[in-house]
Amino acid sequence: MSAYGWMGTITRERFERGVSYDAFKDAMTRNRERLDANEARVRLTVDDLAAFERGRPLHVVALAADWCGDVIANLPVLARIARDGGRLDLRVFERDQNADLMDRYLNQGSYKSIPVFAFFDEQWNEVGVFIERPDAVTELRARKRREVFAAHPEFGSPDAPPDQLAEDVRARLQQELQKMRDETTDQANAEVIREIRAIVDGRSTWGGARQRQGAAGA
Repeated sequence: MSAYGWMGTITRERFERGVSYDAFKDAMTRNRERLDANEARVRLTVDDLAAFERGRPLHVVALAADWCGDVIANLPVLARIARDGGRLDLRVFERDQNADLMDRYLNQGSYKSIPVFAFFDEQWNEVGVFIERPDAVTELRARKRREVFAAHPEFGSPDAPPDQLAEDVRARLQQELQKMRDETTDQANAEVIREIRAIVDGRSTWGGARQRQGAAGA
């Protein structure tokens, strides 16, 4: 049984239909500068790097799309681990062109959340899955977002649609939220690295958004 509740295998032939990370980047039509900036910002500690260098060799299926903010944030982290550690064979698959793969990893059994990172051993058995982003990152940014709104009453309620704001106020809100995301990037990257390392080490079969009771993989 796989980490995600199905008999998780993939064939080498199916895996090799994916593209390399560099090929994915070359095909991007948006957000390339953001992705490159995020990749450059990834920091692996000496301990992390040593763990990835001695880790078991794994094949990794990454479901992605260049319009998704979580892909732009987290795929570069995985790519740096694969490049610097030298033990992960990474292939990227466009989400909407690979429905058979996406349907295996629906978030909470319903949502096509990306990125999905599915890890397979040398016999092509699934050994771990990471979906979207760690819950700790979601919680951190939700708390920081509330702080932004609390510090700026002119932004109104955090639950109100931003398009109800005047254009200049909406622009300031977007600037403050982007600043918040930038300030939490290093913490977010560290959490992604921690969860991927746990999968590679064999200490966990799961990373990213936790599945709720009754959902696939729960």
